[in-house]
Amino acid sequence: MRVLSAVALAALLGLTGFADDKDDYAKKIVGKWEIVKSNGDEPVGAVYDFTKDGKFSITAKLDGKDVKIDGTYSVEKDKLTTQYTIAGKAEKDVDTIKKLTDEDLEVENKDKKVYKLTRKK
Repeated sequence: MRVLSAVALAALLGLTGFADDKDDYAKKIVGKWEIVKSNGDEPVGAVYDFTKDGKFSITAKLDGKDVKIDGTYSVEKDKLTTQYTIAGKAEKDVDTIKKLTDEDLEVENKDKKVYKLTRKK
């Protein structure tokens, strides 16, 4: 019986550790990230800068011009919600964080397109 309880406790702790990783996404995402692979509309080379106060910016080169978008973001578990205004229109996106390590970030949008980013030094 003790063995079964120990196995159950170890499994519970393992699941809790997994949940804590997702709970920690809000802290891990802070910093600058560059898109290195895109299966959608996001241009490779675009840089996302997430600050710890819930603000973010995107800088990219589109049609030879530098573009910057500012907005706010929040992270809850594996959901990344961004809000910004582009061309006078308020936008809100809710994407799924598929992977987040100290160096790599993979995000899937509502159209199931995945963007891969790496942390900029």
